[in-house]
Amino acid sequence: MTAMAMSRSLMMALAGMVLVLGLAMLAGDARAQAPNQTDPTLQTAPVDGGVPGGTLGLSSDAEMWRAVRQGVTGTVSIPDQNAALLVQSEGDNWRAIRNGPIKVYGAYALGGIVALLVLFFLIRGRIRIDHGKAGVTITRFNTIERAGHWLLAVSFILLALTGLNLLYGKFILMPVIGKEAFTAVSMAGKYIHNYVAFAFMAGLALTLVMWFVHNLPSRTDIVWLLKGGGVLIKGVHPPAKKFNAGQKMIFWLVILGGFSLSLSGWALLFPFTTTAFADTFAVINSIAGTNLPTDLTPIQEQQYNQLWHNIMSVFMICVIIAHIYIGSVGMEGAFDAMGTGEVDLNWAKEHHSLWVEKVQAKDAARPGGSPQPAE
Repeated sequence: MTAMAMSRSLMMALAGMVLVLGLAMLAGDARAQAPNQTDPTLQTAPVDGGVPGGTLGLSSDAEMWRAVRQGVTGTVSIPDQNAALLVQSEGDNWRAIRNGPIKVYGAYALGGIVALLVLFFLIRGRIRIDHGKAGVTITRFNTIERAGHWLLAVSFILLALTGLNLLYGKFILMPVIGKEAFTAVSMAGKYIHNYVAFAFMAGLALTLVMWFVHNLPSRTDIVWLLKGGGVLIKGVHPPAKKFNAGQKMIFWLVILGGFSLSLSGWALLFPFTTTAFADTFAVINSIAGTNLPTDLTPIQEQQYNQLWHNIMSVFMICVIIAHIYIGSVGMEGAFDAMGTGEVDLNWAKEHHSLWVEKVQAKDAARPGGSPQPAE
């Protein structure tokens, strides 16, 4: 064997040894890095509720999930601490109630009141002036009274239409006009609803100031109710003052219902600033001995406000539909009271005889006996 061949053989042997040693080192590293199946922090499959990587996984404690569902103040760095609430379980309940009973029973109520009024009209017909028109009018409402009424009426109609769109528009209007048009209508409706709400509150306050005294209960209301207000039986006209018992009920339903709507609407316009439901529940608990929740989170308050706003809105719309019916097609001469402010004298005598007597007595006591606005 020559020196050249011996050198080549040695180099090949050395290279083989290096290769073997390298492979052995790699194998040793792999074994060192392999997970130890006896170490729960290095497992690759769940064992006894644990999960790979040693994380809590399904073994997470209740405190962590409570923080996820209820939020913990100070856990987020942004000003809105409500962002710390990652999962709000009551949201599912709110959605189920809003999209379930409220929408379903609300539709029944709205359809029911319309059907009832149509049936009443078919049976009773339009309530006519029994003695015919006198051709002489008397001032029923002055300009300020009519302005306050129409401010309240028009603002409520706008709020009702835009509110119903939020509740039912997706199912009724959107299939008809398309998604893009519905989006534009809903956005416009949102701004109308938010800003017209203040006009509604102003009209509500003005109406209360103007007619509070006239809508206090009196003995004549009992007689009016016992005789059905002259609405059920033709030719029967029980005496009444400026407002009869039926109008007084409408008045107080509008005032109290409108006030309730305004409170819940204010809370929705300015979220997380009120605790109306927690305070109300506390009062009810103290009076009735109930156990209603009083430790409500800001989001829970908003959900209660939204649900109540929907319920009261549907109720108020039903009341106003009945009011519009009797003040327009349901009774001859009734619309003139808020249209021009002047009503036929025979109409006034049949429906508000005590009020007419008072006005005529006051007019007779004035020099010249000139007519004056009704009081």
